[in-house]
Amino acid sequence: MSAIEFNPLWKEKLLNRFLTYVKIYSTSDAESETTPSTKRQWDIANYIAEELKTIGLEEVSIDENGYIMGYVPSNLENNDQPTIGFISHYDTSPDFSGENVKPQVWENYDGSDLVLNQTTGFTLSSSKFQSLKKYVGQTLITTDGNTLLGADDKAGCAEIVTAAEYLIAHPEIKHGRIAVGFTPDEEIGRGAHKFDVAKFGAQFAYTMDGGEVGELEYENFNAAGAVVKIHGLSVHPGYAYGKMINAALLASEFAQMLPANETPATTKGFDGFYHLMDLNADISEAKLQYIIRDHDADKFEARKKFIEEKVAEFNQKHGEGTAEIEIKEQYRNMKQQFEGKMYIIERAAAAMKEAGIEPKIKAIRGGTDGAQLSYMGLPCPNIFAGGINFHGPYEYVALESMQKAMEVILNIVKA
Repeated sequence: MSAIEFNPLWKEKLLNRFLTYVKIYSTSDAESETTPSTKRQWDIANYIAEELKTIGLEEVSIDENGYIMGYVPSNLENNDQPTIGFISHYDTSPDFSGENVKPQVWENYDGSDLVLNQTTGFTLSSSKFQSLKKYVGQTLITTDGNTLLGADDKAGCAEIVTAAEYLIAHPEIKHGRIAVGFTPDEEIGRGAHKFDVAKFGAQFAYTMDGGEVGELEYENFNAAGAVVKIHGLSVHPGYAYGKMINAALLASEFAQMLPANETPATTKGFDGFYHLMDLNADISEAKLQYIIRDHDADKFEARKKFIEEKVAEFNQKHGEGTAEIEIKEQYRNMKQQFEGKMYIIERAAAAMKEAGIEPKIKAIRGGTDGAQLSYMGLPCPNIFAGGINFHGPYEYVALESMQKAMEVILNIVKA
């Protein structure tokens, strides 16, 4: 029998916890050099830390960088079980507004279009998003059309905290020591940069940061961020002939130098891409922010070299120093870190099957904290958290998907 039978009390706890989390503004900022990258992330970090103490976890801590850790102690007489960890991030993506989130709960979804905002007419269409049909009869949580929802990854946070609370309330479920961790700044590629693996003390862990039910991932992109700066020369337009250098126009020209068929919208599967995340420009200065992704290590290195070569070509045409580039690595494909450790994946797959879920083992077209943590000595594959359409106003999650994620956590830790 499964470890958990979801009675209305625990279903309500999970829902209310998630709704509380998403209403707390916690967007990260790639431009900031601090950790967390935004002061607002401290609001949810402190809230979660106090919550862990309240529900009875041991050794709860929050460090100067906003990393939260806590432990559910073993309840075995002779503990021969490994310490297993579960990790999620509490920041939300800067790709879309995460301020003043107003989640909406739709019980017993009937499969029709959902008008999320009566004033603007903003609609979550079942014809445009075919995945909605999978959730007929379930409880959906959506946005109001003005913000993202934050299921990435506050769904994971809510699932982990509620699973920990459930274990403390049900000592009849025997388990070893369980470590839980919550990180800032995952959305800007820095979620694990200051994570103290030794302090966490787990032999292996799982990030609860995937999408639809059944996802189990131990391959991901190699990832880097690139910033291209272009320097112009501002002159009064009436006297600009032969003098003005318009950085905004040059930025547009540079963007066209990268392959149009190698973007997120034109690639799938194991294909890599260049993604223009942001462009700020005026006559004097322009800045283009890219992310570079590829599953294959050699192709990843070639992509970084390619964009550097394009900057060099650009300078040959427009003059040395017109453009400059800075590339920072973010994370690596974690697949090779699981050689000889596939039991970690098999344990999660078995936990899903016990919950009546068919595992969907696939490569992530993205990354998680687990990718970096795996290279830091903590093998850490990724498990679904349930959210769909991340990073925008069409984001939603089914409460039943979150329940299943919580059930998988409990099945993983059972001795």
